[in-house]
Amino acid sequence: MNPENKYLPQFVYGGIDGSVTTFAVVSGVVGASLSPVIILILGFANLFADGFSMAVSDYLSVKSEEDLKRKGTRNSSAKKKAAVTFFSFLCVGFVPLISFVLASLTNSPSLLRNQFLYSVILTGLALMVVGWLKGIVTKKDKIKASLETLLIGGTAALIAFLVGYLIKTLLI
Repeated sequence: MNPENKYLPQFVYGGIDGSVTTFAVVSGVVGASLSPVIILILGFANLFADGFSMAVSDYLSVKSEEDLKRKGTRNSSAKKKAAVTFFSFLCVGFVPLISFVLASLTNSPSLLRNQFLYSVILTGLALMVVGWLKGIVTKKDKIKASLETLLIGGTAALIAFLVGYLIKTLLI
């Protein structure tokens, strides 16, 4: 891998998980017909808690791998990779929440009516971009990697939506 792409795998790793898990939270809440405020609360809780968890897991994984190789650069390399994972998780994971944040700040009727639709579109685009980057990292077909990432993220969101809907239906 090119030196300028040194941290791209961590960016892809964090970005995919951030967008998929956050969008799954959004979809589950929408499926349960709960308030957009709940989406923001659970979405931001997911962003920071799961992002931190992924970063720490990445740090420990890299640190363990480098310990096995007996490299002297263990701490700085592992910390940088963990930071990239966390940053990517937060940035790309925020995408599904953008329309909900903007709607709550502006009270725009169009945004309020179409928050979830905009979230679907923006998240789909984010998944395609991160999937393209995944294709670069894995040296695979970028279009196929984009579509695969979109399919996986969409499936996770559909599952979350259905779970939210079914639980709401059972409890009402």
